[in-house]
Formats: sequence, C-alpha cells, structure tokens
Amino acid sequence: MDRARTNTTWTVAGLLLGLFMAALDQTIVSTAMPTIVGEFGGYEQLVWVFSAYMIASVVTTPIFGKLSDMYGRKRFFLLGLGIFLLGSVLCGIANGMTELILFRALQGIGGGAIMPLCFAVIFDIFPIEKRGRMNGLFGAVFGLSSVFGPLAGAFFTDYWHWRWVFYINIPFGILAILFIVLFYKEAGETKKQVIDWGGVLLLAATILSLMFALELGGKTYAWNSVQIIGLFVAFVVLLVIFLLVESRVSNPIISLHLFKNKVFTASQVCSFLYGAILISGATYIPIFVQGVYGGSASSAGQTLTPMMLGVVASSVLGGRFATKFMFRSIMLVSAAILIIALFLLGTIDAETHRWVVTLYMIFVGLGIGVSFVIFNIATLHGISPEYKGAATSMVVFFRTIGSALGITIFGVIQTSRLKTNITAVLPDPSMAEKFGDPQALLNPAVRQMFPQDVLQNMIVGLADSIAFLFQWSIALPLLAVVFILMLGRARVPQGG
Repeated sequence: MDRARTNTTWTVAGLLLGLFMAALDQTIVSTAMPTIVGEFGGYEQLVWVFSAYMIASVVTTPIFGKLSDMYGRKRFFLLGLGIFLLGSVLCGIANGMTELILFRALQGIGGGAIMPLCFAVIFDIFPIEKRGRMNGLFGAVFGLSSVFGPLAGAFFTDYWHWRWVFYINIPFGILAILFIVLFYKEAGETKKQVIDWGGVLLLAATILSLMFALELGGKTYAWNSVQIIGLFVAFVVLLVIFLLVESRVSNPIISLHLFKNKVFTASQVCSFLYGAILISGATYIPIFVQGVYGGSASSAGQTLTPMMLGVVASSVLGGRFATKFMFRSIMLVSAAILIIALFLLGTIDAETHRWVVTLYMIFVGLGIGVSFVIFNIATLHGISPEYKGAATSMVVFFRTIGSALGITIFGVIQTSRLKTNITAVLPDPSMAEKFGDPQALLNPAVRQMFPQDVLQNMIVGLADSIAFLFQWSIALPLLAVVFILMLGRARVPQGG
C-alpha cells in the first residue's frame, strides 16, 4: 500500500509538471514577443506564433485522446512530452520568424497530447470520490501558470534572453518524463484496434479549414473575400462528410454515440461557451487598461492576475464541492456569478477606477474556475471506461474551439462599435478606418498625433466599445444556463 501510494504521488507530480509546462507556454511567450519581433522582424507574422500552436493542438487533441483509449495513456503522454520538449528546444534556437512559427506548431502537437491526457490519467488512477479534489488541484495549477507565465516571460526577456522562455520547459519536461516512466504503471489491458485514418485526415482537414478561416479573416483577407468564404464552405462540407464517415466506421476517431449522453453533450457545449467567456476577459481587459488608463503592455497583462487567482480559488473550491453537490447546482451558481460580473463589466467607461475593473475581473475568475473541474468530471458521467481518453479530450477540444471562435466574434463586435465611435470623432472615413483597430490606439506614437481633446474622445470611444462587447457577452452564460439545466440530477456517485 505504501509503495502504491508513493507511485501515485510521483505520478501526480509528473502530470502536474507536464500540465504546468504546457499551460505556462501559452502565456510566457506573449511578453517576449516584442523583443523577438525586434530581433527577427516580421511583425506581420506575429499572430502566427500563437495561432500555429493553437491550431496544431486543436487538431491533435481528439486524436491523442482516442489513441490513448486504444493503446494506453502512458506512451502517448510521453510522446506528447517528447514532442513538446523537442519543439521547445527548436524554438529556442530558431533564427527567424518562419522557423519559430513552424516549431511552435510542433509544440502545439505535443500540447494536444499533454493537456487532455493529464485528466484522463487522473480518472484512471483515482477513485471517484477523490477525482473532484484532484481536478481542483490541476485546475489551480493551470490558473497559477497563467499568472506566473507573463511575469516569467518578462523576467527572462529583461534579465537573461528571450530564448529562455522556451528553454525553461526543459527541466520541467525532463522531470515529468522521468516521473511518468518510473512511477506510472498502467492498469488493465488495451485492445489492439484498427486506427480510423480516414477519420483522422477528415477531422484534421475540417478543423484546419475552420481555424484558418478564423485566423485569416479580417486580418489577411476580408471576411467577405473568396478565400475566407471558401474556407468556411470547405469547413461545412468536410464536417458533413466527416460525420457521415464516422457514423459508418466500426472504430471512429470521435465516437459520435457519446453525444447521445445528455450530460456529456451539455458539458461540451458549456465548455465551448466558457472558453469564449474566458478569452473575452483575457483579451479585452488588458486592452482597456492599456488604452484607457495608458498603462504599459506588461502592466496591462498583469491586470489578468486577479482574474487568474480567482480561477485558482474557484478550481480548488469546485474540487471540494464536486463530491457534495449536483453538477447542475454548482454550475448554476457559477453562471449566476458570470452573468453579474459581465453585466458589471458592461458598465465600465473611461471614468471607471482601475480597482473597480480589478474587482469585476476577480468575479469573472471565480465564475470560470469551477468549470475546469465540474465539466471534466461530468463529461465522464455514464461513459464507458474505454472511451475515457476520447471523452476528456473533447472538453479541452471544445473549450479551445470556443476561445478561437469567441475571440473572432467578439473582435468583430468590438471593432465595429469602435469604428462607429471613431467616425464620430474623425469625420475623415480613411482616418476612422485606420484608427478603428483597438491596437492602433495602444501605440504611444499614434496617441501623440492627436490634440488632447480628440484623443480623449477616442479613448472614450474605445472604452465604450469594450463595454459594448461585454454587454453582448452576457448572452454566453445565459445560454450556458440552458445546457447546465440539461445536467439534471447528475453528480459524483456517492459511496464510491
């Protein structure tokens, strides 16, 4: 018993290190990017340093989840760690933006295995009554990495070298690999099955079409351009073909019958919606702080710290509540907190004190954090053990897709409102078009171009556009309530 407990302890340590490394990488790079662009050039490619990672991880997440069900978690978790570490080393020695983007995609492939399989292993090695607390711990680690990432990125960039934002992954990754190799003993046997390669290729093509449309639309190409419309059409056509193929094969890469489970389906939809809510706060509050209060990019990024600490606290509490209350009861409280928080953020303006915005952000974090725990657990309610990996990967998959789609839709809403506000200040349509991008108003050189009264009116317009965005975002937790009610009386089984 002592040996088993020790093995479990060190296995959890390996999983936590892997999760911390992968989650840290999503935030630590952002503060180093201005320095990297200054060294390499290629500002127009900046967005792809982040997009390449996200697209690669989204495509591979459900694939690794399914493969782990077929052949075991250990080998694919270790494969993910190895790919991620290789990508980190290559990013650290990259000599140009194109290389960096390619190596970030390689990291994303590794991340697509690490994130979902962490939670799948937790469900394998812990009994039902302990899963809530363990999920709370892992959710807290995810939140802490989000707080620590920007600070670590700024430290390495300022005092060492930007390449260390990638090299820092090496010790975490090596320790994670050692702990998993030495202490994680998989229980049970896996059945050798035929891989649905057709489904893999169709799934990859479907997701790539959607993600490229979202990433290129409104930036590289206009939303009504042939290229973007073509990508969306390709997404719809490929999705239909994928669903038809997967409904006919004996061992599909995504088991569509899982969606017949009402609790599973509700959990995925809610994960999608919560992903969109999280990205709205994480993206636009820093813009508000930098554009309205005139803070630096790094100080604006640190504005997220209270929100992420709220996520940590909520994850820990959610882990404790998970075994005591119905999933529906816990998530209804979460949705209520989010509705209130987003309503309050919809009232902010250029005169709002910064501490007030910080308080509202804490409530957003408290509302979101519990979702990392509850939806991970609820997803497996009534699901056969052989689908554990595929099911847990879906939570990560839908949360990430929600973030990608959310940032696109919110971007259109906010930019449209901002252009309307700027047009009222700058009658010249060409000028209004040029400065209708919120990023333009964050540039100190641009702000100095205008008289103080005009600049102040533009700042008021920026604040109004962000508040307008949050007013629209209230629709997300309201819609989530509908699906939370679908969770019914589901809860963690009592008495083991």
